Amino acid sequence: MSQVVIAGTLPASALVVSAGERASIRFLEFFASHIRNPNTRRAYGGAVAEFLLWCEAHGVPSISAVQPLHVAGYIEELTRARSAPTAKQRLAAIRMLFDWLVVGQIVPMNPAASVRGPSHSVKRGRTPVLDPQEARQILDAIDVSTPAGLRDRALIGLMVYSFARIGAALAMKVDDVFVQNRRLWVRLHEKGGKRHEMPCHHNLEVYLHAYLNGTGVAEDRRGPLFRTIGRGTRNLTRTPLPQANAFMMIRRRALAAGIHTAIGNHTFRATGITTYLKNGGTLEKAAAMANHSSTRTTQLYDRRADAITLDEVERVLI
Repeated sequence: MSQVVIAGTLPASALVVSAGERASIRFLEFFASHIRNPNTRRAYGGAVAEFLLWCEAHGVPSISAVQPLHVAGYIEELTRARSAPTAKQRLAAIRMLFDWLVVGQIVPMNPAASVRGPSHSVKRGRTPVLDPQEARQILDAIDVSTPAGLRDRALIGLMVYSFARIGAALAMKVDDVFVQNRRLWVRLHEKGGKRHEMPCHHNLEVYLHAYLNGTGVAEDRRGPLFRTIGRGTRNLTRTPLPQANAFMMIRRRALAAGIHTAIGNHTFRATGITTYLKNGGTLEKAAAMANHSSTRTTQLYDRRADAITLDEVERVLI
């Protein structure tokens, strides 16, 4: 398969190239201009590349020759091999791309418009949630005598106490931690360019002060808040901490604390929301604190029903 690299990271297959220069430019513009969120761009880029590879393997000569049967066949195969949410996400990416190509007059119609994805309904999130004592155990087990320890405790504390997404936390600058009304606040840059400000829980305030003052990061107001550790130096660099590194860090911290739950970056956000609701918080306030546009999204993080289910299971007294 011949490939050219578009925008440094987005692969365009021979199907795009064979459709002509206008199609190649329009294809590039879809990712460079139409999709602004880098995480969405990465996910949709992978989805489109996978679909185009499938089309090439099935003899489709050009992106302009893609028909509804091709899309339907691909989604059918994908549904058998992968989960329903994965198939729906792939279909959404393909549909959005061809909408863009139709508007640009590259193709006459959207071949994915009439294709239905697999049925999938979610009422309970799949993110692993920790018991409050387990979260406390992880935080207390971190050795804060090192810059890495101060950073990790501050990052985990931020996700627990402010319900921050990992992407928003890692995108923070030092000056996104500020004083207002004699309390420390954090400014989170959420999806869609939305800015969300939250006062700090008293524990988070302690963690952030210790991190900022104990590492010298506070002096670099325009630099990234959470940074990588330099090889061989054990000191913070000026490079933002990547999301994959944060994931590996929390897995290491959990294992070191004796927590064997397979947690992820979103675990602390879900744990914070669930704990807040268990202690009398309202769903509406939780949605506002998590910057969710709908309480339906917040409900996916509400795992209070897990305890009820466990209590009922224990009624089987055999």
